Amino acid sequence: MQKVRVAQNSFQYGEASASLTMRTDSPVYAGSAQSLQNMVVMAEGSVKKRFGMKHIYDYSLTYNSSYPEQSHLMPFIFDNNEEYIISIEHQKVRCFRVVDATTVTLVATITADTSSAALPFDRDYLQQYTFAQSGDVMWICHPLFMPRLLIRTSLTAFEVQTYSFDTRQDAKRTFQPYSSFHDTSIQLTAGAFSGSTTFSTSSPYFTTAHVGVKIRFQTNEVMITGFTNSQAVTGSIIDSLTINLSVLNPIRTREGSAVFELTHINHGYGGNEQIQIDTAAATGGIASGNIQGLRQVADIIDENTYTVTAAASATSSEDGGGRVVMRAAGSTNQWDEQAFSEIRGYPAAVSFHENRLVFGGTLSEPDTIFMSKIGQYFNHDVGEGADTDAIVLTAATGRVNEIRYLVSNRDLQVFTNSAELYVPTYLNQATTPTNAQIRQQTPYGTSFVTPVSVDGATIFAQSNGRIVREYIYTDSEDAYTSVPVSTIASDIFESPPKYLAVSHSTFNLPDSYAAMTLTNGKLAVFSSNRVEKRAAWTTFTTNGLFSSVVAIEDRIFANAYDSENKLQLCELRENIGLDFYVYVSVSSSLATVSPLYTHNDVVDVLGFDGTDIDSLGSFTVNSANKVDLTNHAGYTHVYVGKKFDSKIITNPVDATLGAGPATGETRGITNIVVDFRDTRSAKVNSKPFIVEESFTGKREFRSLGYERNPQITIEQNDPLPMQVNGLVAELIV
Repeated sequence: MQKVRVAQNSFQYGEASASLTMRTDSPVYAGSAQSLQNMVVMAEGSVKKRFGMKHIYDYSLTYNSSYPEQSHLMPFIFDNNEEYIISIEHQKVRCFRVVDATTVTLVATITADTSSAALPFDRDYLQQYTFAQSGDVMWICHPLFMPRLLIRTSLTAFEVQTYSFDTRQDAKRTFQPYSSFHDTSIQLTAGAFSGSTTFSTSSPYFTTAHVGVKIRFQTNEVMITGFTNSQAVTGSIIDSLTINLSVLNPIRTREGSAVFELTHINHGYGGNEQIQIDTAAATGGIASGNIQGLRQVADIIDENTYTVTAAASATSSEDGGGRVVMRAAGSTNQWDEQAFSEIRGYPAAVSFHENRLVFGGTLSEPDTIFMSKIGQYFNHDVGEGADTDAIVLTAATGRVNEIRYLVSNRDLQVFTNSAELYVPTYLNQATTPTNAQIRQQTPYGTSFVTPVSVDGATIFAQSNGRIVREYIYTDSEDAYTSVPVSTIASDIFESPPKYLAVSHSTFNLPDSYAAMTLTNGKLAVFSSNRVEKRAAWTTFTTNGLFSSVVAIEDRIFANAYDSENKLQLCELRENIGLDFYVYVSVSSSLATVSPLYTHNDVVDVLGFDGTDIDSLGSFTVNSANKVDLTNHAGYTHVYVGKKFDSKIITNPVDATLGAGPATGETRGITNIVVDFRDTRSAKVNSKPFIVEESFTGKREFRSLGYERNPQITIEQNDPLPMQVNGLVAELIV
């Protein structure tokens, strides 16, 4: 038999899939573990027990398997001193103010908007809601409702409004996006120049849902007020059917003829339409009064030109007329419909990019992006295509990519159900209508989990929910790549993710950590160091289920169902080994723990004497909703909550001997040396380790038994701190 000492110097690669058990040749194998439950991977490669969860708020909501998503947490950060947690719920919004390092308080509960209408938020779609914030306003989007604005009106007050577009000063034009949803062969006919009239199409088009929707007859807005049938509606012409011809001097006369050609770009006429020429200068010897007035379209020359007969003949051939303004009813194929409506859907995604409000993806245009005018978030007028005008882009990639999320990063990143795209940002040049374009990059697609930026990349959950990738631009390829970062820990994602948040320098550590809740109620935690090519995952569990998660600067908050299936808002805070804990005072050896804990609840208690924290054990809450600490005198305050277990299970301990690898051989571990730091208790392969004061140093443990895959388990069941820097195992083969 041979003895060999095998060292595990770090856990820098986090949890590893069971499929990695034969990769003993890989440095990942030597720097990972099969399980790191309720442990955090530190930058140095050590692991420490996670923070406990401080209780903040009881929602008075109970877990319902039919509606497991009852609250979607979102961050609302005005500045470092004015921060909030927003809980979007079924027809409700709750706003919590993060007052200081220890206090979070509910400041507003909203159940109706400013018009007294019920909020459109539905528990069936909570996970899909997207948001973006600017100053005191948060935009909340989903394809089933017009974007809602959550507006902070004071330090402790909020209200909800429906997003509405700016209008012209005379209210006769709305600066909203319009789109053509009809075949270009379908003609729209107006019955009059102004007022209320019938609008009919050459083929079926309208539905009852069009009532209340605006269409544009050429460039003129019409509100549909009544439905007759699929080819006829009643429309109220908001101004009049006015056309400002874009071509200067569009009239061409012929000497001796009353017939002149009129250049009207993309007129869409078929002939015999009635037009009213309101302004035109004298041309070719025809007085302006003989050109103006009610005229009829005669011959169609091409798509931009037709002939009209004046009231007098020309005495010369020339181009003139100046700036011509006319009104026209009749038929045209130059018409469109407002892009956002009940029938066409509303934006699925929202972001801010280069001082534009950006919407993405509606039900009818799932792969279209709508950018507002620069600095004017309520104005989506494309105008004449000036640099500051609004922009409409469609991802013409050969297939429809349903936009789910927009992320403003190096470029405007576009995450869809089937691919990752981006709108490039140009060096020293803003995105404008003339240079804006959408480029497809990678073909994976994202699930309904909001992508977030961490360590220079944007991480997202692939559409199948089994892989997490980072979307990052690489200079070597001059393109974006979507590299998987969860491959090593693939077992964690047998349960699809739901919510994702990133906190920087959390857990009192310098790294950034991404926290992702899973459908099985666990919390997957990710940290990365791109310089060291390290990506580490661990899993958090609790006495219940994690639901939603949000980060406020360096703090992580989570919604979790407790052991009674009640939804609680908590914060992962401090080296307290308790979940759903409260910090209460002790009076006459009694600690009041209601309303969170009541008669017959079993709780765990940590005593705090002003310097050290001690585990006092488990207690049953008495009929007065108090914990009796008669046998534990001397504590003025205690932490009361539910303890959770922490566990490290190493990969099978293996070694390469002179005759080759020991993999698969029956072997045993006889001696284990663990390097602890600030640890009060632990078990190493079931051998207990308990000290009165925090221990830092190396401790030896004896072990017995032989097997083909020997492993080391380090666990802690007490609600006390634990940190493991590494270990050395003596292996006998």
